[in-house]
Amino acid sequence: MGKPGIDFPGLGVGMVILNQRRVLLYRRLNAPEAGFWNIVGGKVDLMEPASDAARREAQEETGLQIREVQFLGVSEQQLVDDRQHWVSMLYPANDYRGEPSLTEPDKLSDFGWFAKHELPQPLSVFAKAALGLLSSELF
Repeated sequence: MGKPGIDFPGLGVGMVILNQRRVLLYRRLNAPEAGFWNIVGGKVDLMEPASDAARREAQEETGLQIREVQFLGVSEQQLVDDRQHWVSMLYPANDYRGEPSLTEPDKLSDFGWFAKHELPQPLSVFAKAALGLLSSELF
């Protein structure tokens, strides 16, 4: 067998969590793109619907309970420096309960809400792709 994203392309999800035209971003500690700011997300488990995986990953990483999600698009990341390859389904969410927190300090170091004109750097390839798909009404 092998590791998804490393030994063969992995199937992932990303959740773009929005609040008043600001996006929730977390700084990654581990590869791929360690030290980069990113949306929340992760891999899809076998027989798990992608939208459920996106909600699960968002809750694990932020502590938020995501309610309604809609499909945003697909992003493919070929991260040569980290030797990882992911195809990810993306979902925006602005219907959630709770306040974000740092629930996985072994994976993420900082977080915050950012407007389009004040995005932190460096921004991950994954986050750039997801934010590029958002309509101007949302972000």
